[in-house]
Amino acid sequence: MTATPPSVAVVTDRYDDVLHTHTALAAHHPPSGRITLHPGPGTTSETGLAHDLLASLGKPPLLPGGFPAGRQPAWEAATAWITALPVTRLTVLRAHRLTARRTMRLLQLRTLTGIHLTLVCHRPHLPAALHQALQTADYCVTADFQAARRHYYGTPAAVSPLVDEPARSANRWLTLPVLDRLVSYDSPAPCTAPCTPPAIAFRHRPPPAPLTEQAVREVARRLATVTAHPRLVAALAAALFTGVSFQQLATARPGDYDDAAATLALHDRARYTDGCATHRVPPWARVFLRAAACFARLAPGQDQHLLAGPHDRTHLLRVAEAARLRPPQPFAGQSTGRIQWDWRERKEARRYDAMLTRHQIPPSS
Repeated sequence: MTATPPSVAVVTDRYDDVLHTHTALAAHHPPSGRITLHPGPGTTSETGLAHDLLASLGKPPLLPGGFPAGRQPAWEAATAWITALPVTRLTVLRAHRLTARRTMRLLQLRTLTGIHLTLVCHRPHLPAALHQALQTADYCVTADFQAARRHYYGTPAAVSPLVDEPARSANRWLTLPVLDRLVSYDSPAPCTAPCTPPAIAFRHRPPPAPLTEQAVREVARRLATVTAHPRLVAALAAALFTGVSFQQLATARPGDYDDAAATLALHDRARYTDGCATHRVPPWARVFLRAAACFARLAPGQDQHLLAGPHDRTHLLRVAEAARLRPPQPFAGQSTGRIQWDWRERKEARRYDAMLTRHQIPPSS
């Protein structure tokens, strides 16, 4: 829980003036920490509101994978992303249509994240459900447009300058050698006792080649929009700067990410590869690790894995393919038409078998 958040701002738009709606929508700019939520019509469910919130953050609303009791932790995911990005201002339009339970969810989000929450009520008076929910929070009411605009944008209430975004590359496949070992046959096991491993020393494999600046920008963009699931996207990000296998990613627990030091500990007590080791988290990946750590605190029932659980491999590979990220593939004549995640492993196994065959001693007659 954060420090005491600012009072909830309630804007009364007496005549449902389009200027209020347009101004609030224009303030939406997640990179500046501002989001405007326009709840979808036709539902009063709390989960539906969480899905709308994830969409406003630029995430697909549905989380892949299986969850206890079949309940998607959509609110936990939204809270984790708002904390990690961070988002500091949330404006909710059509707040007069919110049920008391939906409003309470937003107030809980405010308590957990410290976000500045503005509710726009397009009516001259607060409806009973909204008034009832607000009794549990400090709030102020304004009908002044300039005051409302300051709530939408913050102080000073300056319009964000229009920035020409660089042209995005076509959604082509990015072939990244660092993903070669994501599907591997090694079997590292997590530590059962407290473990604070040293910095990684690559003894049995070369260190992964760092991504180019262009690749970093493109990878970060794709990861930010491919899924709302903090654990899966953080696992994929970790694979890209550590070069480890899925099994080793699954050894990470929530306490293994140190946000202040920007380090991630992965475990391998049987020393299948490099043993337990701490990896430096590059700046572009920290938001994903931060979201995963926050998600783990909010959704403790998710089997206490920071990045991925033992049954998440298929989901992780599907997320990677949705982001159009893959390891090097066989030549065209050897391709099967789908991504071969274990091509390196199978190639090395064939090379090893060939070596054994060459050195095999023929039986004596």
